[in-house]
Amino acid sequence: MRLLGGSKPGRPTVLKTVAAGVTALFIAASPLAFAEEPSAGASERLTAADWEALTEARIKLVKAALQLTPEQEKDWPAVENAIRIRAMDRQARLATIAERARELRDRSRIEVLRDRNPIEFMQRRADRLVQRAADLNRLAEAWQPLYQTLQPDQKQRLAFLAIFAIRELRDAAEERRVRSEDDNDDELSASLKPPVLGR
Repeated sequence: MRLLGGSKPGRPTVLKTVAAGVTALFIAASPLAFAEEPSAGASERLTAADWEALTEARIKLVKAALQLTPEQEKDWPAVENAIRIRAMDRQARLATIAERARELRDRSRIEVLRDRNPIEFMQRRADRLVQRAADLNRLAEAWQPLYQTLQPDQKQRLAFLAIFAIRELRDAAEERRVRSEDDNDDELSASLKPPVLGR
């Protein structure tokens, strides 16, 4: 099978099909998945059903791109399970972060700054990183037996999906960073304004 050129004229190539599927998935999911601001409307948040649908779409996309043989199919359930567990844990982490942000938004900036505990912050961050590492290790362990059986064209398609996904996530992270810097600039300028005393 040729990856870059179709086997028949007018027939889409596997990479083009995968690219179109990945693009559609990220276009549909990115605005929702990265709407983490607590003030965002309910329509911009992912529900549990949305997360599940997104995870199922990702699983189907990867499986379709790989075009597994019947022998390789035997190793697929472990990969699928690891992907689901990782997605559920991510959803739980984001829900915890959103809840924490809502709690902080209900308090004044002075209260938040006064009560800030950097040790608790580092501990929460470390706990999240440990969980993410465990999920990633589980995913790598699940992929290992299947990956060893993949043909070069399957590995190439998997690499393409990974590179595309990483690029999309990097772009989304950069967008969040810029938005966060803008928010910080707004907070700084608001905090530098002199208080308005009684008229």
